[in-house]
Amino acid sequence: MPQARESVSPSTSMGRGMDVLTALTALRRDGGKPTVAEIARVLDRERSQVSRTLATLADSGLIERRADRSFDLAWGWYATAQELTAQRMRVHGLAVLQSLSAELGEAAFLSVLQGATTLTMLESLPAASRMIGSWIGRAYPAYCSDAGRATLWDAADEEVRAVFETTEFSPQGPRTPLSIEEFLSRLDDDRSRGYSIVDQEAEAELYSVAAPVWDFRGEVVAAIQVVGAREAMSARAAECGAACARAATALSDALGAPRSA
Repeated sequence: MPQARESVSPSTSMGRGMDVLTALTALRRDGGKPTVAEIARVLDRERSQVSRTLATLADSGLIERRADRSFDLAWGWYATAQELTAQRMRVHGLAVLQSLSAELGEAAFLSVLQGATTLTMLESLPAASRMIGSWIGRAYPAYCSDAGRATLWDAADEEVRAVFETTEFSPQGPRTPLSIEEFLSRLDDDRSRGYSIVDQEAEAELYSVAAPVWDFRGEVVAAIQVVGAREAMSARAAECGAACARAATALSDALGAPRSA
């Protein structure tokens, strides 16, 4: 089973609450007993601090205390946890993108999957970028998007097929995948590599790498991408891919994602 990542140092009540929820979820998932003592041990925090956070979460209806003095998630926590994740993704995501863009001198983006398309949520463009206009809010077909394969990283083949059930794989660039089988084959290659490479799939001479972002449930919720001209980026694919994967891991850490086994 995945193990909990080292906790992100909390500086706000939101951060402390997210960390406690993450530890509680991990203990329940792995067959543990999420008491105050166990959660404090996992987070390496003072029991009194954890106890206060648990009391606040219980008062808010996010968790419930059982007869054996352990805690469990209440129904109301799901919407709130997703809201907290979205807030953290926006705040931490922009900082991660800015650092990544400065490191590589290329445009960096954060996108999510919506149906069979990907939607750009955040961006950071280097000063020397030749890109015109903003990509935020722009949707792209996921089958030829750099974020498409990264956001489907944890999906089973059957789930991927369902996403593209009504999609026509029409050419967008010289190397657009033209079938679901070709898409799945490239996704398998990406997983083996550790990051996606999209070479002229969306349009000619456009090259990009992408990596998945995981949330506290251990599910992929977004993708970080680095996009640029093929001539410049193809020779730096390994460098850009590794940096993109590190950035995605940093953002996943901030969202309380479990560490892969």
